[in-house]
Amino acid sequence: MSIHRILIVDDSATERYYLTEILERNGFSVTIAESGEEALLKIRADKPELILMDVVMPGANGFQVTRAIARDPELRDVPVIICSSKNQETDRIWGKRQGARDYLVKPVDAAELLASIAALE
Repeated sequence: MSIHRILIVDDSATERYYLTEILERNGFSVTIAESGEEALLKIRADKPELILMDVVMPGANGFQVTRAIARDPELRDVPVIICSSKNQETDRIWGKRQGARDYLVKPVDAAELLASIAALE
């Protein structure tokens, strides 16, 4: 599976801009959502090939949205990489238990992000 279309889910405009810059510079097409609820609507409307998910957001948090994606038969094949400032090992384990394929700690290192995406392809 070749990944081209990526959805960034983050309530921080700074983080969305930073991640978008890295991804677009490397040839990816990016869409954004500012909340978990908006993300679920966008995922169902135009299924991305990868989702970069923040954890701490108003409304549904990234763990809840990742779990909803993993449990939905129509969406479960879309990989999720959590990008969070929560850097405890328990957070990493919990994120993967919710269905995330990888867990990166902010500030996300560009090379680490690109390697994580390449590992999914």
